[in-house]
Amino acid sequence: MTTATIEEGATGTARREPDDALAADVVRVLAPDGTLVDNDAGVGDDEAVALYRAMVRTRLIDERAVMLQRQGRIGFHIGSLGEEATVIGTVHAMRESDWMFPCYREFGGALYRGMPLQRYFDNLYGNANDPAKGRQMPDHWTYRQAKVGSVSSPIGTQITQGVGFAWAARMRKDPLVAMVYFGDGATSSNEFHNGLNFAGVFKTPNVFVCRNNGWAISVPTERQTASATFAVKGIAYGIPGVRCDGNDIFAVVKTAREAVLRASRGEGPTLIEALTYRMSGHSTSDDASRYRPEEQMSAWTTLDPIHRLRRYLEARVGWTEGQQAAFEAEVAGELKLVIETAEKVTLPALETMFDDVYATLPWHLQEQRAELLAGPRAKGH
Repeated sequence: MTTATIEEGATGTARREPDDALAADVVRVLAPDGTLVDNDAGVGDDEAVALYRAMVRTRLIDERAVMLQRQGRIGFHIGSLGEEATVIGTVHAMRESDWMFPCYREFGGALYRGMPLQRYFDNLYGNANDPAKGRQMPDHWTYRQAKVGSVSSPIGTQITQGVGFAWAARMRKDPLVAMVYFGDGATSSNEFHNGLNFAGVFKTPNVFVCRNNGWAISVPTERQTASATFAVKGIAYGIPGVRCDGNDIFAVVKTAREAVLRASRGEGPTLIEALTYRMSGHSTSDDASRYRPEEQMSAWTTLDPIHRLRRYLEARVGWTEGQQAAFEAEVAGELKLVIETAEKVTLPALETMFDDVYATLPWHLQEQRAELLAGPRAKGH
């Protein structure tokens, strides 16, 4: 970021530029036109197709969830439009033994790790099959079987949770790495300082992934920090920071793999700043047009990570429009089934609000539960 940009940022008029990823210190492999900047992509053809399918599936799910919210069928959705390469690429770099501590935009990564799509939509609907029993907002999911931690709304809380988890694993000599996700806005939180300071001192096996997507809700990047980059913040904690083009799936995979390997060797954490862009509102509760002029989106649209990888696959393996249409139809069918299923499931039983807190419910809560169940009900409940 140039000095001029920072100075303009003080007036609230400047924004992150699309060519930020061209800086000399940014890891790049795949150009916007789908050609290789670095001939050693480190990703095989079958692997690239799998990554592409995962990114497209994530976007199609995203679009459907927004539609459901607009129709009043679910209450909320927070997506990853434009950030699919950052999410899928980092998760792809993880090993089976590693754990993922998400922010909330990483639902595509959780699905890629093995969380069932039905489970995700049960959470969006908050129905009786939702493991959180409807007590969380939509898009606050978890899936222990795939080593995916719980989403929580407070900014940055997953950072200290992921660090504590990694520290415990190191003490137990469990050979795992904990990858922690957060946005650029979370670098202003207490949890960022506490987590990275502890991780740096004790060399915990962590990889910190900062999705620098240009916005913390309506606050632009240049209002978030006076540092030249977010990666440079790692220096204060004794943690190496690296920047990569977050819209370049190959650069993300390469950078994340090196960070995972470093942590697994006991050399401590790495802070990754993935330069990407949020091509939608913060969530379905946000109207980005109130603070982001529409014309700013045109340049970013040309850097769409899915379009970039598709151009590569068309040239490399002959990916066709027919293959694209067939895959999109496959995902549409999958979505139709899970949505129909989720909408047929009843709401969680009222007494479940007392579950999952104590192994054995104390007497006073047993009394309160009985009184609740015996009490009057509002009409229609």
